[in-house]
Amino acid sequence: MALWGGRFESGASSMFKQVNDSLPFDRVMASQDIQGSISWSRALQKAGVLTSDEQQQLEAALSELKAQADAGELDFDASSEEDIHSFVEAALIEKLGDIGRKLHTGRSRNDQVATDFRLWVREHIASLRSDVLGVIKSLLNAASRHQEAIIPGYTHLQRAQPIHFAHWCLAYVEMLKRDLSRLDDLKARMNQCPLGSGALAGTTFPVDRHAIADELGFDSPCLNSLDAVSDRDFVLELLFTASTSMMHLSRLAEDMIFYNSGEAGFLQLGDSVTSGSSLMPQKKNPDALELMRGKCGRVFGSLQALLVTMKGLPLAYNKDMQEDKEGAIDAVNQWHICLCIASEVLDSLQLNEERCRVAAAQGYSNATELADYLVGKGIPFRTGHDIAGRVVLQAIDDGCAIEDLPLSQLQAICDKIEDDVYPVLQLEFGVNQRNILGGTSKETVTKALYQELESLDKQG
Repeated sequence: MALWGGRFESGASSMFKQVNDSLPFDRVMASQDIQGSISWSRALQKAGVLTSDEQQQLEAALSELKAQADAGELDFDASSEEDIHSFVEAALIEKLGDIGRKLHTGRSRNDQVATDFRLWVREHIASLRSDVLGVIKSLLNAASRHQEAIIPGYTHLQRAQPIHFAHWCLAYVEMLKRDLSRLDDLKARMNQCPLGSGALAGTTFPVDRHAIADELGFDSPCLNSLDAVSDRDFVLELLFTASTSMMHLSRLAEDMIFYNSGEAGFLQLGDSVTSGSSLMPQKKNPDALELMRGKCGRVFGSLQALLVTMKGLPLAYNKDMQEDKEGAIDAVNQWHICLCIASEVLDSLQLNEERCRVAAAQGYSNATELADYLVGKGIPFRTGHDIAGRVVLQAIDDGCAIEDLPLSQLQAICDKIEDDVYPVLQLEFGVNQRNILGGTSKETVTKALYQELESLDKQG
C-alpha cells in the first residue's frame, strides 16, 4: 500500500502510476534517503518517540539497507513502490514490523525529499568540482607542452591579433575557475537542512533540528518550513551552473573543431576521441567535440523546464515539483561526461606549431603594431589608425604582407615611418609587447601558467 493509502478504497490505475511513480529515477537517492532516516530515528529517540532499543533496531536495519544500496544490491525493478521513500520504509517494515512503521512519525515526504535531494546535490558538487579541475589540469598541460606556440587570435572569426596558444588555454582556465566558484557558492547557499519542517508547517514532536542538521553535515536547519519544502532554487542554481559550464565547454569545442578543420589545420585530435565516415575513408571527424557542443542544449533544456515548472506554483509543496529530479540527474550526468571527454580531447591534441605560426602572421594582424608605432612617433592614435589602414590597402594591392612593403612605399603614405618599423612588424614583437597583466606576451603568459599550476597543486 502507498504511504497515503489509508484514505483510499481502491488503488491507483496503471496509467496514473506511470506518471506518478518516481522510483525509476529517484532510486539514485537511496543512500541519501537512508542517511536522512538514520538521523531522523536518532532525533525521534532523543525526543522520546522511540525507545533506545527501537532506535538501535531501526538504525541497524537502515545501515544494512545502505550497505546494500551502496553495493548496488537493492532490486528496485522488482518493486511496485511509488518512490524511494516508500521503498525504504517498506523494506524496514518487512524487517522490523511495527517498529518500522514508527520511523515516519513527525516526518513528511515533503521535508524528506527536500533533504534527500540536497544531500544528493551536495555529494555531486564534490565530484563535479573534481571533474572541472580535471579539465583545468588538461588545459594547463596542453599550454605547458606548447609554451612557445603562437596562433592567430580572432574576433568575428576574422584574424585579429596573434596570441600565444597558452594564452588561449588560460582563457578557458579562467572560465572554468568561475564555474568552480559557482559550485562553491551553490554549496554555501544550499547547505541547510529541511528535515523537521514536516509537510509545510513543522512538526509537533520536539526534535532538535540543529542536531539533525549538524549530524547530516549541513551548516544549519532551514529557517522557514514553508520555504524548506517548497522551493527548488538550489536545483535551479545547480542547473544554471551546469548550463554555464556546458556553454564554456561548447565554446571550447567550437574553437577546437575549427582549429582541427582542414582549412585551419592548427591541431590534430587523437584516434580515441574521433570517428570515421561510413562512406569516405579519409575522414577523421571530431565527434567527441561535436557531441559536447550538442549536449549543451540538452542541459539548457533542463534548466528552462524547471524554471517554467516553478514559476507559477503556490506555496507550499505541489506534485509538479517531482519534475525537478529527472532533468537535474540527467544534466549532472551529461555535464560529468562532457567534462571527462574534454580532458581526453585536450590530452590527445597535437598542435601543428609551424602551421599556427604561418597563419598568425597572415591577415595583416600586425596593423595595430604599425598604428602603435606611429603613436610613438607623435601621431595621434586615430590618425595612426587611418594611416595603418591605408598601408593595409597598399599591401593588399601589392599582394604582400605589410612588412614586405619597401620603405619608400611606406614613407609615401606617411613620412614618419622609418627603418625601425620593420622589427616592430615581426610576429614575436607584437605578441611580446603586450607585456601587461592579462596580456599575451611570453613573460606574462609564462608567469600566469606557473601560477595556475601552483594553484592546481594546492587544490590536490
